[in-house]
Amino acid sequence: MKALRLVAIGWLFQMKMLSRSSFDGLLGILWPLFFATTAFFMFRTSHDSRALLYAALGSSVMGIWSSTSVAASSALQRERWYGTLEAIVGTPAHFSLVLIPITLAMSTVGIYSMAATLLWGRFLFGIGVHIVHPLLFVIAVPTTVLAIGLLGFLLSVTVVRYRTAWALGNALEYPVWLVCGFLVPLSLFPDWVRPISWALAPTWGVRAIRQAALGGAPLWPVAACIGLAALYGIAGTLLVDTVLRSARRTATLSLT
Repeated sequence: MKALRLVAIGWLFQMKMLSRSSFDGLLGILWPLFFATTAFFMFRTSHDSRALLYAALGSSVMGIWSSTSVAASSALQRERWYGTLEAIVGTPAHFSLVLIPITLAMSTVGIYSMAATLLWGRFLFGIGVHIVHPLLFVIAVPTTVLAIGLLGFLLSVTVVRYRTAWALGNALEYPVWLVCGFLVPLSLFPDWVRPISWALAPTWGVRAIRQAALGGAPLWPVAACIGLAALYGIAGTLLVDTVLRSARRTATLSLT
């Protein structure tokens, strides 16, 4: 319970910080609309309302991933810039419980991307939003947000030793949404791409959201998303211990 309380308070604190950033706020408002508009113009040629909703849901999850990938990879780098990395590493709580709320807050901000994308498509492009399984849709969305947040946690720990970590996160933004099938069906990619997509929780998250909205069986994708999220959390926690031991041994936490 103490760990959950720490994560909840940390998440709330990070949400307040993100809400006061004019730069992040402006990008958060405009970037999803850019993605959505591009996707709608691509798919509207089919004159199929289901295809447009398919594109709307894919671009909305793309916004969640974009809100997380670059920001999560540079999360610890920003703490270095602020001069607070040593302080939060030295807290009595396990460092993973301090870092996870940061990436979860970033992915939670992405929920705006989903709402903005669906509303943008409804009022500007006339896309009807009819959810076949509303309850499962409500379950699939936070599950996807959680899984992407924990994937961001693993990413942030993985790239912590690089001075240009933000560039690595930026480089992963587009390949991941391609491989996960946000807009381009995986059937169009070579066979060797599919095992990579299966290991990425956003693949199952967008599949669960689409099947809940368009009809299908979203429970298995939701379960896969939860399983991968747990795996990311465990792997990230173990990696945190390894990275911190190395940084303390070589005195390179601040990379100075």
